[in-house]
Amino acid sequence: MVAAVISVAVGILVGALAAAQFSADPPPETAAPAASTDKPTATQPPVQIPAVKIHETVLDASGYITARRTATVSAQVMGLIADVGVEEGMRVDAGQVLAQLDAAKAQVELELAQSRVEVLQAQVASIRANLGEAQRQRVRYAGLMDKNYSSRAELTQSEASVESLRAELASARADIRVAQLEVQRQREQLEDHTIRAPFAGVVTQKNAQPGEIVSPSSAGGGFTRTGICTIVDMDSLEIEVDVNEAFIGRVREGQKVSAQLDAYPEWEIPATVEAIIPTADRAKATVRVRIGIDESDPRILPDMGVKVAFLRTGE
Repeated sequence: MVAAVISVAVGILVGALAAAQFSADPPPETAAPAASTDKPTATQPPVQIPAVKIHETVLDASGYITARRTATVSAQVMGLIADVGVEEGMRVDAGQVLAQLDAAKAQVELELAQSRVEVLQAQVASIRANLGEAQRQRVRYAGLMDKNYSSRAELTQSEASVESLRAELASARADIRVAQLEVQRQREQLEDHTIRAPFAGVVTQKNAQPGEIVSPSSAGGGFTRTGICTIVDMDSLEIEVDVNEAFIGRVREGQKVSAQLDAYPEWEIPATVEAIIPTADRAKATVRVRIGIDESDPRILPDMGVKVAFLRTGE
């Protein structure tokens, strides 16, 4: 019994000593965070995000690209087409030869008019010679009359001959002037057989071929053409829209416009109102508005569909 008590007491003592030893031991050290080797950086300024400008529109409309300068080039005279020197899509300069008509008859008429001038000039030379001789005879008759070797009638006749030749010379000179004007007319007639571009632009249509007949007015027939080709001045392209007359008060000249072609809907084209046509379409109740394109671009073509947004004043 005593031994058991002693054994329990020893166990209690050993346990107390172990607990005291455990509480005396220092707690395990925690790992300190690794020191950063990077150098401190300066404070970066905040990034400035550009503000997106949102246009405030007052009216939307749709229309088409049109050209202010477009022409179907024809000839001033009727004739057989000998050559056409253009094709669709070709760029031409002002005065460039587009086509040539058969000018054989016109060339003959010009040469004939020039020959008439030469004939009249020869006649003038002959009249001058006769006038000189008549003037000398008048002087001789006047001298002989003083010596009573000639009569008054002979002197008077010589004077009449001088006056007649002078009048004939004046008439011949007038005929020469008329013949020279005829030469000029025939030269212009010959020049009319050459069709030239009235202004610089792009050929959009070719309407005639060699061997056909062209006429400034419709003459009928399958081979008679009224035009050689159609030229468009690409620098004169603009936008034409019809605005409902109920909203035309929102549009003014000089107003900024944002345009978008149907072919390039993501492309914004800057434009400006050029003019408001001072008349309304009674059938459609609309007013036509011309809008100038601020920046030309080869992607803009005539008759393309376009949507426009009229911006508020100050945009």
